[in-house]
Amino acid sequence: MINLELKRKFFAEDYTIGTLSIDGKRYSHTLEDKTRDLNKDGDLDDDGEDKIYGRTAIPYGRYKISIVFWKKHNIYVPYLHNVTAFSGILIHSGSSAKDTEGCILVGLNTVKGRLTKSREYARKLTILIQQYIIAGHEVYINII
Repeated sequence: MINLELKRKFFAEDYTIGTLSIDGKRYSHTLEDKTRDLNKDGDLDDDGEDKIYGRTAIPYGRYKISIVFWKKHNIYVPYLHNVTAFSGILIHSGSSAKDTEGCILVGLNTVKGRLTKSREYARKLTILIQQYIIAGHEVYINII
């Protein structure tokens, strides 16, 4: 089993910045929509945790990852399974919170509120996860 860990670190009004590690080794920064799972209990059911479509980060928790084909961009991407109150959650490239739609973006946070080198990091991550799965490993992401 391979574990990815996304540690959310900076909480802005419209976005969340974190770091992504793979089996304890730092891989990249992340960019997500605003975190609304305020008590970190894995749902958006509590007071003040209302989901806003396309502007809400997925709840804290552990999710299995597979690789799927994303027709919109004609590429393969990591897909998170069984995300409460969300569907179609991917890890992909993008530069700002406008690119997330609830998904997780990877890259380098070299500009406030944005990512750079995102396509490169997303492509390498997809290949790495694909190799793990082909080798018979299950892949999970823990969002903390």
